Amino acid sequence: MPKMTYQLTRRGFLKLGLASGAALSFMTVTLGVTSLVNNQTASGFSYLRSQDIAMLNALLPVIYTATVTNNSAEQTTQISASLIAIDYNLAHLSPSMRKLTLQLFDLITNPVTRGPLTGIWGAWSTASPETIQHFLNRWEASRWTLLNQGQAAILQLARLAYYSQPQSWQLCGYPGPPNLG
Repeated sequence: MPKMTYQLTRRGFLKLGLASGAALSFMTVTLGVTSLVNNQTASGFSYLRSQDIAMLNALLPVIYTATVTNNSAEQTTQISASLIAIDYNLAHLSPSMRKLTLQLFDLITNPVTRGPLTGIWGAWSTASPETIQHFLNRWEASRWTLLNQGQAAILQLARLAYYSQPQSWQLCGYPGPPNLG
């Protein structure tokens, strides 16, 4: 069977450009409208919203698999402390970085974009650890730089939140800050 090649004609290029522009416009409007509706911060948080917390509650145990024990009480405590630390870290980012991070969260929590981008078609709370790990691996290995950067940003936020907690210092051999008093 002969190999088929497709040559993009000028007309085809224009059609592709129009279709891509329309799709991008649709996604921008959809995300903009749903972010306005869901932009209320969760109780006790400065920047994290309820949909962000649901997503992070699903992601963090997968990211912390090697470091947090299977003890559910310890894991719940660590995840809660990490959520507080992530919110604190968001408060201390530059306004532009905070906006980009929250836009990333919007992208992966929005029901319209979550499925195609992450492979998680239902709610984050129903996603299996294997599906979440596949999402993280897929973004890491993606040919699209934006997905690579998104995955790296999620991991950096999670790791910063985890290693800022005193209970995690012993795992990595950090004795803690020196006593200056």
